[in-house]
Amino acid sequence: MSKGPGLFSDFGKKAKDLLTRDYLSDQKISISSFTDSGVALTSNVVEKGGLSSGDVAAEYKHKNATVGFKVDTESNVITTVSVTDYPSSTKSIASVKLPDFNSGKLEVQHFHHHAGVTAALGLNKSPSIDFSATVGTPTIAFGAEASYLTSTGDFSKYNAGVSLTRPDSNASAILADKGDSIRVSYLHHLEQLNGGAVVAEISRRFSTNENTLTVGCSYVVDSTTLLKAKLNNHGDLGALLQHEIKPKSFLTVSGSFDTKAFQKTPKFGVGLSLKP
Repeated sequence: MSKGPGLFSDFGKKAKDLLTRDYLSDQKISISSFTDSGVALTSNVVEKGGLSSGDVAAEYKHKNATVGFKVDTESNVITTVSVTDYPSSTKSIASVKLPDFNSGKLEVQHFHHHAGVTAALGLNKSPSIDFSATVGTPTIAFGAEASYLTSTGDFSKYNAGVSLTRPDSNASAILADKGDSIRVSYLHHLEQLNGGAVVAEISRRFSTNENTLTVGCSYVVDSTTLLKAKLNNHGDLGALLQHEIKPKSFLTVSGSFDTKAFQKTPKFGVGLSLKP
């Protein structure tokens, strides 16, 4: 793939992942295995609010093609097929969620040294059309995305943004919700955190004059242990501990509570991911 500005969906992704990825408010167990023939099998069980759900997924990779199947406890079957570099610098993805045949979707991503383009089309009688484009370099990129509903002739969303990337930092600003909100984030890697990072994100919704400031950090204790924490101006505090029990097998413990209402019961989550 070309090393260009990437896709619009990548704008602010690193900061968002640090603030949200692996934080749990429920119990989750994930077990994965791999066969010599290139098949990956994954089983997930989640307990939330006293209810349990789960899924079993299989993925097969051969050269530049990937085929995936997932079956969940609600009898949904999700099938995904992707092909990379055919044609060159292009990735095609087709997916469908059965038994809803109207859920089919076809997406094409094209990467260029100075641009990135995606187009997605729903495979039904009145499909939605998603489109995004970026221009620039791996250091600075400008982009926009939109979704068009053919059934009504309206745009359900249109967003625009800019992203700045350096070897040790990343910044982005995104105007979203049809211009009703803006989100600005900054992430910086620090040697003092052993390869961890600090992040700050501020968002504002103009229609309600609501502002949210979130700060967070990650600290690499050693090669097998990671600590993360986050806090916003509404008093929501989250913390996470992730430990690699053995190669590709992780135990994650996280918790969150409202610092402005200590009498409330904190929410804790535990996740176990095993990959032999």
